[in-house]
Amino acid sequence: MAFVEPVTLRTRGLRLEPLALSHEDGLRAAAADGQLWRLRITSVPEPQDTRAYIETALQMRADGHRFAFAVCDDASGEVLGSTSYHDILPAVKRVEIGYTWYRKSVQRSHVNTSAKLLMMGHAFDQLGCHVVGWRTDNFNFASQRAIERLGARKDGVIRGNALRRDGSIRDTVMYSMRAGEWPEARLQLLYLLELHSLTG
Repeated sequence: MAFVEPVTLRTRGLRLEPLALSHEDGLRAAAADGQLWRLRITSVPEPQDTRAYIETALQMRADGHRFAFAVCDDASGEVLGSTSYHDILPAVKRVEIGYTWYRKSVQRSHVNTSAKLLMMGHAFDQLGCHVVGWRTDNFNFASQRAIERLGARKDGVIRGNALRRDGSIRDTVMYSMRAGEWPEARLQLLYLLELHSLTG
């Protein structure tokens, strides 16, 4: 039995469902909203590579290393983006959350916070994880701010760690949250979502 079993998660009009080939058209449209593949610090697929992107995610799922979700509007079914558990380590009950991107029209909305709340809750409360981690490009400052808003702590920087899509070598900023920090982080995220609903 896999550490991360297929599951669909819902909250605040958002649905996270296991990524499948049936999401190909929706994922392609989401990436086209803002031409996100042109950003050198993300892994968003180019339109012609969308199917291969999904196939790679499914193979990584079969190998036990990654479990990808399609992030959808729960009412319309519109695909808003994708996010994943990855670097899954059952022996130490640790997962990382990443491969995350959203169509431009829903960025800076409640979507990312809501999706992360679902994934963190499932990791800590259902999977029994001791640690949830994140990693991001050292030049992806928006991602670093978003991770820090979740309540994660910066562990450090791994230098010369990975290739960007343009072939340059990036440094990777590592973050994590321990299970004991989750209850307070959860309350803060719920507060931020409530604040957004009042002001948004």
